Amino acid sequence: MHATISAFGAYVPERRVTNDELAQSVDTSDEWIQSHTGIRERRIAAPDQAASDLGIAAGRAALERRGIGPETVDMVIVASSTTDYPNFPSTASIIQDRLGCVNAGAFDISAGCTGFAYGLELARSLVEAGSAATVLLIAAETLTKITNWDDRNSCVLFGDGAGAAVFEAGEENGSGTRVLHSWLKSKGSGDAALIRHVGGSRTPFDPAVHTAADMQIYMDGRAVYLFAVDAVVRTIQALCDKEQIEPRELDWIVPHQANIRIIEAAAKRLKLPMDLFFTNLDRYANTSAASIPLAIKEMIDQDLLKTGQRVLTVGFGAGLSYGGNLLRW
Repeated sequence: MHATISAFGAYVPERRVTNDELAQSVDTSDEWIQSHTGIRERRIAAPDQAASDLGIAAGRAALERRGIGPETVDMVIVASSTTDYPNFPSTASIIQDRLGCVNAGAFDISAGCTGFAYGLELARSLVEAGSAATVLLIAAETLTKITNWDDRNSCVLFGDGAGAAVFEAGEENGSGTRVLHSWLKSKGSGDAALIRHVGGSRTPFDPAVHTAADMQIYMDGRAVYLFAVDAVVRTIQALCDKEQIEPRELDWIVPHQANIRIIEAAAKRLKLPMDLFFTNLDRYANTSAASIPLAIKEMIDQDLLKTGQRVLTVGFGAGLSYGGNLLRW
């Protein structure tokens, strides 16, 4: 039995915030943000929108695209660093109920911005092991709700959004997108480079000691940049080695949409043209685990992906986690 990806879906909040608008409340400018990150604007969830709301919309779009009902789903997997509640109940369970996946199990995975890459391999494994005939994989993030808006270096980076993919059992020679290889790694020694210091069991929130900023995103930008460039290069090379091809033989690379400088540096190191990398971070900023499925859905809408193409995804983020997948479209 082989697992195929039969549909993608995506959703982004309605509110669009440009760099110029952000500069009205933060000491920055459109020129600085674009030159340092490549970002022009981002989407921000409404006050009453949680990660599950975005995930439900993306999941429903994927199921409708496939033409199947939610009752056919056997498992709902949600990759998120911004779950509705801290640790429990799972956001996947909330989505499973509200989406109407009455016959499905549900659980969250936490792998930072690499969450969708991890989820692709997990969904593939469940289907090919015979544990589930249909898996709905969702990545849903509301990073702007845990952003420190007083930190001018990090607050400009993040946006909100969700993406989804439907996995189904198929025949070996059947049609559909397949995960050929995955390469998933972690560098836990770098955990402090991208972290929320307070709110977990290591340092529970104490109102007498901590402020709201202590529970928001902290990032050592330089450390993350150096890690990310190396992670992207290593992941692309490792997946190409598995397929016994050179990186230049790929049709597309879909990287985590964090910072255009990271992508440019990795492309230069691999001696690859930038037009091999699909990017849309200029309009959505860093949506963490949701960035790769958002990009893939946009590529589908633009008719960029053709049958038989090799498409490589690569992610990196908190953990520090990294890795990717090689897909045959």
